[in-house]
Amino acid sequence: MPSNYDKYPFIRVSDRSADCPAGWSAITGEIDRRLQLSDPQAAARIIVIECYQGVHEAEITSALTTKYPAAECLLSSAAMLPEDVINAFFQPDITDDELFGYMTRHTIDRFFDAEKVTALRARIRAVRQGVVILVGAGAAHIWPEADILIYADMARWEIQQRFRRNEASNLGVTNPQERTSLQYKRAFFVDWRICDRFKKSLMKSWDYVLDTNVAGHPQMITGALFRKGLAQAAGRPFRVAPFFDPGPWGGQWLKEVCDLDREAVNFAWGFDCVPEENSLLFGFGDLRFELPAIDLVFAHPQELLGVPVYGRFGDEFPIRFDFLDTMQGGNLSLQVHPLTEYIREKFGMYYTQDESYYLLDAGEDAVVYLGLKDGIDPAQMLAALHDAQQSGQFDAEAYTGKYPVKKHDHVLIPGGTVHCSGNNSMVLEISATPFIFTFKLWDWGRLGLDGRPRPINIAHGEKVIQWNRTEAWVKRELVNRIETLRQEDGLREERTGLHEQEFIETRRHWFTRPALHHTDGGVNVLNLVEGREVIVESPRQAFEPVVVHYAETFIVPAAVGAYTIRPYGESEGKECATLKAFVRHHA
Repeated sequence: MPSNYDKYPFIRVSDRSADCPAGWSAITGEIDRRLQLSDPQAAARIIVIECYQGVHEAEITSALTTKYPAAECLLSSAAMLPEDVINAFFQPDITDDELFGYMTRHTIDRFFDAEKVTALRARIRAVRQGVVILVGAGAAHIWPEADILIYADMARWEIQQRFRRNEASNLGVTNPQERTSLQYKRAFFVDWRICDRFKKSLMKSWDYVLDTNVAGHPQMITGALFRKGLAQAAGRPFRVAPFFDPGPWGGQWLKEVCDLDREAVNFAWGFDCVPEENSLLFGFGDLRFELPAIDLVFAHPQELLGVPVYGRFGDEFPIRFDFLDTMQGGNLSLQVHPLTEYIREKFGMYYTQDESYYLLDAGEDAVVYLGLKDGIDPAQMLAALHDAQQSGQFDAEAYTGKYPVKKHDHVLIPGGTVHCSGNNSMVLEISATPFIFTFKLWDWGRLGLDGRPRPINIAHGEKVIQWNRTEAWVKRELVNRIETLRQEDGLREERTGLHEQEFIETRRHWFTRPALHHTDGGVNVLNLVEGREVIVESPRQAFEPVVVHYAETFIVPAAVGAYTIRPYGESEGKECATLKAFVRHHA
């Protein structure tokens, strides 16, 4: 049966392609139209283009100076501190660790030299007529009162691709040739935190937003349409745009089910609900405008997350769904995630990566490594892990529990639990959002796709492993703790997890008729784990019906309230199942 997985889900904002000027000629034409409407008595017209990290600033300046050849074109980077000063200042947050830094507390002004900023402002004031163009990260810090404020946004997935292609540098430095993993770490802990803080302070005043994700093919919408689209998304079920990546253990399942490149070696990861890194697509006629999904979290945190969740996590999206494909692949690394107090102290995060594995599919030999063997000696296991880094040999089964798994099993993995998905599994990973904090203990003696050994983190791992999580505890607490909550004709609701130590609750609904759900004041995240397609509807017609296909993850904002899900199309009359996650809270 052909795949019906939608790789490009979008929210229709307008039926008019003209609402989204595409290409530099159309974009600069719209800017020129706007300039003609501004105050005719103004001495000079100042266009400020604030850029997210990773945006190709040279492309923007080239396009605008072509349109306005007499313009004074300035770069915010001209007022930044020297690179060695920036590096030294942020080193405590960047750290010397291969993978991990510290979540910076700083803001955009820390990149700038006060004297240079004063001089650049004086240069702008000195222009008596014509157009001044100021471009770059921090441009709106240098000149807050623009005649036109344009925000050039960038999806995190595209930033990562630019790192891999040596096309992008970190904020305030020129390092396109630095190893991709180090650039990503610096962006995660420093650049993106600072850009996001500044972005949030500006969002309500944007005149235009630029989609700069495809080099040479920009698109632009007004700030009003940007805000309209976000308001629509906050009041209806929606999907973010998924992306997929190969890995040293990757499998073949995603290729078929999600209709991916059959010529690719494998796909290991599928990210279809990580709003910090996924994009939202807005529809304008036949055009699709891409923006970071995190913009929605920043703009409408209470409507999206709900008051209790927003009160607990702020404007962060705390639930993550992603795919781990090892079908005809290999084992994941043997790993452990930090405890809450450890991640707070060492990395500046205030909640940890508790998670679970839901088996979307499994081969007959599928297993998970989970917890520890009864009676093991922790010192002996740690010594064996250290020795394995030299010998290339580690007997995982001598130290860790190994459990067979099948389709629709659910395995719970609170922080501090040693774990690993084996080969021939298709895992829907449901977790809290701090998703890079994986301490690898053993990687089966293999290399990453870059030909380098993937970093091992025994020094971190040994400080958080919960040595009392052995076989009896694991079987009782973590494997298939499934409880039927209600059963009616054509409907069964089950609690499947997560563990009491984790803040996420999951419910599975099996249904042949409409199943009524309610957000109960908190965001819901769901995946269609059984059935070809279903339709999500509002009992009070508050939103247009949304069709969801097998394996697609979708988000239901807290503001939606009641919604129903029923079999649709080819699934009518057949049993379907969704898995729903939400943050536990008391009304």
